[in-house]
Amino acid sequence: MKVLGKLLRNEQGMETVEWAILAALIVAGLVGVITAIGTNVSASFNNLKTATTT
Repeated sequence: MKVLGKLLRNEQGMETVEWAILAALIVAGLVGVITAIGTNVSASFNNLKTATTT
């Protein structure tokens, strides 16, 4: 019972989980932003290619 009480009072493990969740959210956001930018850049290059070949 004492061990369980120590685990419940120990906040270091919870803090690590919170940081991991925050890092995962940041990475997911960056992936979304980079994907959107990549799509826009690709479309711009395709438009430029089409404009120069016609």
